[in-house]
Amino acid sequence: MSWLDLLWPALAAGLLVTATHAPLGMQVLARGIVFIDLAVAQIAGLGVVLAQSLGYETHGLAVQSWALGAALAGALALGWTERRWPQVQEAIIGVAFIVAANAAILLLAANPRGAEHLKDLLVGQILWVSPSSLPWVAAASAAILAAWFWLGAGGGRVRFYLIFACAVTLSVQLVGLYLVFTTLIVPALATHRLAKRRLAACYAIGAVGYAGGLALSLLRDLPAGPLIVCTMTALGAAVFLASPRTRS
Repeated sequence: MSWLDLLWPALAAGLLVTATHAPLGMQVLARGIVFIDLAVAQIAGLGVVLAQSLGYETHGLAVQSWALGAALAGALALGWTERRWPQVQEAIIGVAFIVAANAAILLLAANPRGAEHLKDLLVGQILWVSPSSLPWVAAASAAILAAWFWLGAGGGRVRFYLIFACAVTLSVQLVGLYLVFTTLIVPALATHRLAKRRLAACYAIGAVGYAGGLALSLLRDLPAGPLIVCTMTALGAAVFLASPRTRS
């Protein structure tokens, strides 16, 4: 297998995640609920762990259904708490994340490969993305983007949380929780002070971050996920510092 055969599915996966997460990240930042993706992604991961503990195949349709169902339930619950107690919503999101994370740890405690499963959920295995999975991921990403730009961007709280849950469920099993959070927040934060072409700048930061991290992983023989996180964050910091101090 050549280096190109290894890297192109990973880069394609990163670009698909960036495609859905860049506009969602801008909305998350505007709403002031920065850690919602960690909570919803962890709840989706809890659904995966629960399905696996019940004996379902790791990459089967049943596991995907459990993950999506858990994420949708968690997103709807967080949407309800935002309406009832908006002043403490960020704290509630943090509690939801920590409870879901520890529930997953408890479910994996008796599994001899539990530590490996937990690492895959957090760090991901982007270098081992299967090319055969990319067409349906692309189709799902296109559907999420269509729903967002036609319904979600100007829609209410419930629409936002449902679309967000679908996007995070798709991406957390593809690239891991750390990359989901980075792709969602870093480009949006880096371009926060831009008045024009902000979404295009978010897409550029995500694309270069994934490409640069994967290239460094190949050159330095280091884990791809952490390198992508660091590369995208460094690029985002440079863009943020170079952008105007105030938005027009």
